[in-house]
Amino acid sequence: MATFFGEVLSVYSRAVEEDEEDLEENEEDEQIRRELEEKRTVQLQWSPNVSESLKSGNKFQCSDFILAVGHNAAGFLSAYVLASANWDAVGRALVWNERSRTVTGRTSEESACVFYRCKDKPSVLVCGVTCYVAEDQLFQWTEKVFECLQSRELSVTVLSDSSVADYKTADYLSSSSAPFLRSLHTSAFSHQPVCQSLEQPNIVTGLPAAVLNHCQVHRIAAVVYQCYSDVIGPDSVTMETYKPALTKLGSSIQLDSSPNTDVLRKFVRTTDIQSNLYI
Repeated sequence: MATFFGEVLSVYSRAVEEDEEDLEENEEDEQIRRELEEKRTVQLQWSPNVSESLKSGNKFQCSDFILAVGHNAAGFLSAYVLASANWDAVGRALVWNERSRTVTGRTSEESACVFYRCKDKPSVLVCGVTCYVAEDQLFQWTEKVFECLQSRELSVTVLSDSSVADYKTADYLSSSSAPFLRSLHTSAFSHQPVCQSLEQPNIVTGLPAAVLNHCQVHRIAAVVYQCYSDVIGPDSVTMETYKPALTKLGSSIQLDSSPNTDVLRKFVRTTDIQSNLYI
């Protein structure tokens, strides 16, 4: 570019420089986004035997899959079912998200959903979930787990925790005293639930909803038993409310009707208080 005095100056464009900076920032943001998405991917880790079978194209031969979501549901499963020596850990689902990374001192064990198979009946698979599964991880958790299970003649039972404060009813004074069960099942579920159906406008959310929706679409017999409790954290009375749900399964699950007190004490503990003005 020439001036009026014949001096030649190099062309300088601020717009071009800003475009280059924006491009570099966009590429950096995209890289961070990709790394974050990859880190948030649900990972399944199976035992060598199961993993080898899945790689060969053989799905997990499962007749009953019991999923317990929440501290009381998972605690019930651990105390009343898994306390015996008849179960082998065969896999886990690793979940990483904003909640799991903000809790200090949390190990990979605490953020994993562990799968157990019955030694006497290898077709029975159970899983307890106490970690948080984010909304963007619900679909992939469900899809990845059920991709490994054969769907023919599969029966799914989901135990789910819920606060009685979330329960909606026209007459709160005459409603059932907490804790109590409500059920919701797929159209392929042909048995009679052990409790009354979940009334409208109450809904099932989170992982239980994702599993129930998957089973409805793929015509799998499934039922969700949602326990409404007025106690925050693990509670022995709330845990016991789930007993009829698994008793209904009969010989598929060997239920310990009265677990050892020491076993219960292991799961019934005061939850950590995240924030308290008096601490």
